[in-house]
Amino acid sequence: MLITRRTKDRIIHGTFFAIAASCVLVLFLIMLFLFIEGLPIFKVVSVPDFIFGTAWYPTDDPADFGILPMIAASFSVTLLSSLIAIPLGIMTAIYLAEIATPRMRNIVKPFVEMLQALPSVVIGFFGMVVVAPLMQEWFDIPTGLNMLNASIMLAFMAVPTITSISEDAIFSVPNEMREASLALGATKWQTIANVVLPASLTGISTAVILGMARSIGETMVVLMVAGGAAMIPTSIFNPVRPMPASIAAEMAEAPFQSDHYYALFATGMVLFLFTLMFNVLAAYFAEKKKQVGVASL
Repeated sequence: MLITRRTKDRIIHGTFFAIAASCVLVLFLIMLFLFIEGLPIFKVVSVPDFIFGTAWYPTDDPADFGILPMIAASFSVTLLSSLIAIPLGIMTAIYLAEIATPRMRNIVKPFVEMLQALPSVVIGFFGMVVVAPLMQEWFDIPTGLNMLNASIMLAFMAVPTITSISEDAIFSVPNEMREASLALGATKWQTIANVVLPASLTGISTAVILGMARSIGETMVVLMVAGGAAMIPTSIFNPVRPMPASIAAEMAEAPFQSDHYYALFATGMVLFLFTLMFNVLAAYFAEKKKQVGVASL
């Protein structure tokens, strides 16, 4: 018996729906597991004391479970890495989309994207073995494993994300807009600054937010080169311990279902909420002013 075209469409539709629903279900189950394992810590410590506490001594008696130093470290490292990565990423995207010849673009772009393919442990090794000793010698500081080193390494990881998405946004600006600007007497630089960049601002904003989200959620690099000190940073040369580094460093030694174990899962909850906030912002900017044609700009 032959399957009708309508039946085939229904089968394909159902298959794709089942796959998409499975992804949503898996994500929901991971979230549920994270919250089930993290919430019991709030029977021991209140939410304000957990979020704003400045002491993290989970094995002392009595124990302290304040994660403010880790939150401050995560935001400081993310902010500093963004200050490095955003100009580099956007300028590289402008060069690739507007200035480089097609031949040069085909040479440069794969090298930029190769940074994204590098395993984070390799970037961490580079930061430990090469950048840290140089930093220690140049700045005459006790250790090269600090917030600046971690921020530089995270910036390397965020640049490909910012460049790739920004270049797509710039490249999608209709040529009619460039031609109209040039026809009115504007130079190429004036066209890029006053026409192309404002028209692609939504995509560039999304790229920046996703790059920052990658920085705040990265684990291996901050574990290897941030220094590992749970303290509120007062200098870019202070060793710090962002939230992902604490979870990765201590989870193996935390007794199962102990207060320390629950506190690490609660730290993961806070990290998850921050990362979710970045992704919601990216989705908002991407959807708010979605380009549907020349007339919409």
